[in-house]
Amino acid sequence: MQKFKSKKPPLILISPNTEVKGDEFGDTSISLSETYQKAIAAAGGIPLVLSYFASKEIVAETVRHCDGVLLTGGDDINPKLYTKTLSPKLRKTVTIEPGERDLRELILIDEVFRQRKPILGVCRGHQMMNVALGGTLVVDIASQVPGAINHRRPDKKSEIVHEARLTADSLLAKITGIQKMGVNSTHHQAVGQVAKLLRVTAASDDGIVEAMELKKEAAHLLPYLLTVQFHPERLAPRYPEHQEIFNSFTRACILNQK
Repeated sequence: MQKFKSKKPPLILISPNTEVKGDEFGDTSISLSETYQKAIAAAGGIPLVLSYFASKEIVAETVRHCDGVLLTGGDDINPKLYTKTLSPKLRKTVTIEPGERDLRELILIDEVFRQRKPILGVCRGHQMMNVALGGTLVVDIASQVPGAINHRRPDKKSEIVHEARLTADSLLAKITGIQKMGVNSTHHQAVGQVAKLLRVTAASDDGIVEAMELKKEAAHLLPYLLTVQFHPERLAPRYPEHQEIFNSFTRACILNQK
């Protein structure tokens, strides 16, 4: 764990998965991979898990007590949030997260902007940020992007499967110090039309958006915003550039402490 002089360890609020059936009593539950928590702890942060409730009051108060927010991966976002029409063929490819996760995370993102807290989005979190700010998604890469590589590789979820090209002046390029980055890939959806406040800062060779940040003219809205389509928390133990994403985010949370 990194230590910061004269500053307390930042509290990082993590948005978890929602599951229909929990282990204890079969109730709707939340779950969170240990890999996110380990990456935050290795960066010097203290991971906290957001509660199940899609309550504006509870979410707002929780955000108020934290120093930054991490949006994690999971099942697909409800297409109703970003498109009015969806063919039966595409609808069959969608696996929607149970419960009220979509609503909870929309409230969470709104509160992050209202309270000006640093935010990092991973995989589904990358897509949810785009949807929350008015963008759209590619519902199914294999069906809608001719010539796309296979981005759905859960068999190699902790291994590098392709490269992403980084924009030279981007936050991600500054964090990692490289122009090409090896990434893992476990998704079948992707960012479609990019939200007006965001800019693409990394892409795979087939054009799939791999990272985004706020446009320069919108950078004043938040002290830190980075979203990535891949899962750096699964690569962080072996690839320093992936751990550096969490280090950078945690430093931003430290600097934003009151």
